[in-house]
Amino acid sequence: THPSPPLEEKDTAMPPQQQVNRTSLSVKKEFLKSFIGILRVLQILVGAGLWITIAANKYEGSIHFVLFVAVLFWLLTLALYFVTLLDRQDFVPFLGGDRWLLSNTLHDLLATLLFFVALGIMIYKTDKNSFCNLELYKHLCLYKVYLTASVFCCLCAAAYLVSAIYGSCRKCKGKQTVF
Repeated sequence: THPSPPLEEKDTAMPPQQQVNRTSLSVKKEFLKSFIGILRVLQILVGAGLWITIAANKYEGSIHFVLFVAVLFWLLTLALYFVTLLDRQDFVPFLGGDRWLLSNTLHDLLATLLFFVALGIMIYKTDKNSFCNLELYKHLCLYKVYLTASVFCCLCAAAYLVSAIYGSCRKCKGKQTVF
């Protein structure tokens, strides 16, 4: 009989093709201090103010569209902010990597357009409810709510317009990064 070969110690290391590159998440501190980083925080805060103002009160009709726009772009801006902050834009399929600046700029342009439409709706609703802006009026009056939401909507549209212009200028200068 042939003697069995000696038992070899098993190599517990994974083959190189199966090894996972594990890097810790790091925060891009430059983004926190950059113009676009500060603008994104402003967009998140003003957007939250808009949808909380609407959602905390009774609303109907076309105000649903305003609430949809506010919540949608609040969530998208929050995602853009954290993806950029954590420098993970390369992991976003189709929109990340070299297209990240263009994706952010198109997001901001679309947000500007939809917030201007929402602003038109809010101005119309505010004007329509202006009759109840009297001290002696005893029924439910949404005038002040709609007026506040109109101001927040205008601030959102302006903030997204500024960031769209900023992103467009960076793209025209041949820059590849958001900040």
